[in-house]
Amino acid sequence: MKIGIKRVNRVSVTATVTLTAGALLASGALASTAHAAAPPVPKIVAKGGFVMNDGTGKALYAKSADTRRATGSTTKIMTALVVLSQKNVNLNSKVTVQKAYSDYIVSKNASSARLIVGDKVTVGQLLYGLMLPSGCDAAYALADKFGSGSTRAARVKSFIGKMNSTAKSLKLKNTSFDSFDGIGGGKNYSTPRDLTLIAGKAMKNSTFRAIVKTKSTKQKVTTKSGGYRYMSWSNTNKMLSSYSGAIGVKTGSGPTAKYCLVFAATRKGKTVIGTVLTSSSEANRTADAKKLMDYGFAK
Repeated sequence: MKIGIKRVNRVSVTATVTLTAGALLASGALASTAHAAAPPVPKIVAKGGFVMNDGTGKALYAKSADTRRATGSTTKIMTALVVLSQKNVNLNSKVTVQKAYSDYIVSKNASSARLIVGDKVTVGQLLYGLMLPSGCDAAYALADKFGSGSTRAARVKSFIGKMNSTAKSLKLKNTSFDSFDGIGGGKNYSTPRDLTLIAGKAMKNSTFRAIVKTKSTKQKVTTKSGGYRYMSWSNTNKMLSSYSGAIGVKTGSGPTAKYCLVFAATRKGKTVIGTVLTSSSEANRTADAKKLMDYGFAK
């Protein structure tokens, strides 16, 4: 009997050890799998970056996300948002291109939609000219159209005021505008987080979404003599052609801003949106954005 009891105990001990070892191996495998699934945090060249899940608003990545920096033409996202936020905005309303808009881009050596003085273009066409070729002349025309006042200077000041009011309504504490296009006088700044939130708000507008995902467009405009011409614009955002699922948003550059990009992409129903500010080159700006979007989708 004693021998039999000892044999049972040995079997029981062996079974217990086997089960325990199996559990440890299983838990170790699970831990290893979980660890392998966690993507490494990317390193970017840009001095600031931020990515969030557009559906939930959850932050997925941040690097100096709340440090104020020059924004270049990514400012134009707010320009478009202010226009599209106007009550009963008429996208077919026509604007006559003024010499002041042409003189402005020449004096600033600014990016241009190549608007021709005397042509009549619609508000919708100006938005394409603003967001695709990053036309500072289109930005000026929109500010002149949607600002209030008896003089052009007053209307422009009024429009920039609307840009700042919109930033306040979004509870952005690190954003300020002193221009309609990003060519400011030192008080035009934002942060990766704030710009991402501005873009997220703008992307809720169907017209804005349609424009910023457009790679190129040809627009028929009315000439001064009553005829017509076609304006062809290509999007400066090369991510639309080089990153699967890319849907926007806006490039930016400048002496202080360096190279910036606000980006968004959708894959399998998930949209990630983010910003990189002050990257060192166009190539690095693109590489930074791709890393951050890959990371955002993997999270």
